[in-house]
Amino acid sequence: IRRDTESPIESSITKFVSFVPFAACSRPLPVLNSLVPIRNSFPTDKPDACGQDSDMIEVEDALQRIISAITPGIPETVPLRAALDRVLAQDVFAPISLPSFDNSAMDGYAVQAADVLHVGPQTPARLRCIGSVPAGTSYTQTVQPQTCVRIFTGSPLPEGADAVVMQEDTQTDGEFIEVLDAVKPWENVRLTGEDVKAGAVIARAGERLKVPSLAVLGAVGVATVSAARRPVVGILSTGNELVEVGAPLTSGKIYESNRAMISALVSQAGAEPRCYPIVHDTLEDTRTALERAFAECEAVITTGGVSVGEYDRVKAAFESLGGTLDFWKVAMRPGKPFVFGRRSGKILFGLPGNPVSAFVTFLVLVRPALLRMQGAIDISLPTHPGVLSETLHNRGGRRHFVRVCVDAAGQVRGAGLQASHALGSLAQSNGLVDVPPETLWPAGQMVPVLRWGN
Repeated sequence: IRRDTESPIESSITKFVSFVPFAACSRPLPVLNSLVPIRNSFPTDKPDACGQDSDMIEVEDALQRIISAITPGIPETVPLRAALDRVLAQDVFAPISLPSFDNSAMDGYAVQAADVLHVGPQTPARLRCIGSVPAGTSYTQTVQPQTCVRIFTGSPLPEGADAVVMQEDTQTDGEFIEVLDAVKPWENVRLTGEDVKAGAVIARAGERLKVPSLAVLGAVGVATVSAARRPVVGILSTGNELVEVGAPLTSGKIYESNRAMISALVSQAGAEPRCYPIVHDTLEDTRTALERAFAECEAVITTGGVSVGEYDRVKAAFESLGGTLDFWKVAMRPGKPFVFGRRSGKILFGLPGNPVSAFVTFLVLVRPALLRMQGAIDISLPTHPGVLSETLHNRGGRRHFVRVCVDAAGQVRGAGLQASHALGSLAQSNGLVDVPPETLWPAGQMVPVLRWGN
């Protein structure tokens, strides 16, 4: 990031609105939940923000086209222990209440509150202990006035009792106890259904199950859930310059890293990655690789080969297989060359070959699609507020998804070199700031930061 030396903007925007009028255009640009715009300091693009490139579309338009083409997969039954991050296909209702019976919140004595309402250390109540209720058992008799029952955390409250005295507030004297502190009716008691009521919806269709949801589902006895099947996603990397990691590196060659990166991102999005061998930059090899991947997968992600160079073969190979290209240029950086196409109900995502471009376009355009394929309702990236610790200035004509570092105090700074090949700065970053074109934001500006990962 080049530090900008221009004077700061006098007024700072502290409240985000649903759209930001771009300086280069007279029309406002709608913003989806996962893409809240922001503004840093970068080289000037060729002017293209207002349609000089007729083939290029805005990010929101691209995402809308992609999502509208997605149909969630067929549901399947999934054991609860295997349901983490799976997307529910239908609502889940609690078959029982939580707690399912009145029980003690701590170790102590079940009593009738009327017997101990006005006691204290100098005026204790003396009660006869008539039994004990270890956790997992129940007491069949009724607690009468001036009596109590030894009870433990989670034990059912005996009939006749309406409060629990903490063990620490008692003294024992043979079969009697002395209560040294008063309790009110239902104090230290967990009431039936106070947490979850039987019949209540405890997880909704379209929700991606997280650990707390698994816990409550297990607590009410749900052993399996209905979830959309995880789509199988083929991953292809194209390029004559690519060499498998671990192989000898000869002149002009580079190690292929995109498949490992995209595979991890696909897994984080809940889909099943399937990696294929490196594809050489020939029409025949590209066509053969695509044909195999589409035969085995619901969606295919390629990296490289989607621009306008003479060795960029993905678009032509895809069309030769009967595929239809919807669009292939998006007004963003990094990641302008991005292919979205369809073939026999299956999807092609053609990502740029530069690793940062591939990373950003996946998060912005592919991740939401994979989540929607699983029936997810919330497909946006997590967004957290931060405060710029330095000026960000985008001089270009396309919005820029800037790699940033956000510290524990919410201070946001650029992660370093913002070139599309710069993996070092990507590895140092933990968020993206979506910077609209031709915009300067000063240090101290509040900004939303797109985060990734779990």
